[in-house]
Amino acid sequence: MLLVGRDRCDDSAVRDGVSTRPWIVDDDLWALIEPLLPPWPKKAPGPRPVPDRLCLQGILYVLRNDIAWQLLPLELGFGSGQTCWRRLEGWQKAGVFDRLHRILLAELNAAGELDWSRACVDGSHIRAKKRGADTGPSPVDRRKAGSKHHLVRDGRGTPLKVITTAAHVNDIAQTLALVNGIPPVAGHPDRPRRRPEALLGDKGYDSDPHRLELRKRRTLPIISRRGAPNIEGLGKLRYVVEQTFALLHQFKRLAVRWERRTELHDALVSLACSLICWRRLEKHSS
Repeated sequence: MLLVGRDRCDDSAVRDGVSTRPWIVDDDLWALIEPLLPPWPKKAPGPRPVPDRLCLQGILYVLRNDIAWQLLPLELGFGSGQTCWRRLEGWQKAGVFDRLHRILLAELNAAGELDWSRACVDGSHIRAKKRGADTGPSPVDRRKAGSKHHLVRDGRGTPLKVITTAAHVNDIAQTLALVNGIPPVAGHPDRPRRRPEALLGDKGYDSDPHRLELRKRRTLPIISRRGAPNIEGLGKLRYVVEQTFALLHQFKRLAVRWERRTELHDALVSLACSLICWRRLEKHSS
């Protein structure tokens, strides 16, 4: 189970070293997130707003347990589901989760935990229960409405960029968008890193024009060709991407898409990627 962090204020939240409440925000993680949040207006009308930290924990509760926003337990102090939903919308517009993901990638890079020698791309289908933007007939689910997560990760399985499209969009169409979407990752004295040395893909990414564009970006394409035997040893290197998808979809809200608006679904995806990075950073530090 992927944990957000340990509740340092309540020992009952930890049992045998494992958090029994994975939506609790760790103090160190909150120290990274809090400066990124837009300030609340000092003279805002209405009652006193729910603290940002509690709203974030409410969002994590939904992300981890995949419950409807209106069923968020009020007794946990998160505020109503609508409160958390609106806070999520505002934070996404402010780019909070993308910036958090970039900061954590930089921390991992500084710790030597990112492998830039190779990256891997792949796609994974999910059901879209309420349809909405960027959904379409799924070719692997009897043409029911679905979406697809397109992922590029580093050699150790850390997610670098995720794009959500309709389920019927070809993987190859997102190859360059994924590579171009890798954020500039700091962490070393030289310029921020954006390009892996090599990009691995299956036959679904076979395209000579895309190979040419990757080479222009100083990235070596290692992609099997259709009608030819697979590149020897490629499968052993690519299996890590399946592990990354498994980590991403451990957050049950992402295994099935409920948000009609793509930007809200992407906000939860970015938050999940940040939590995966945070877990790896904690593992390195321990």
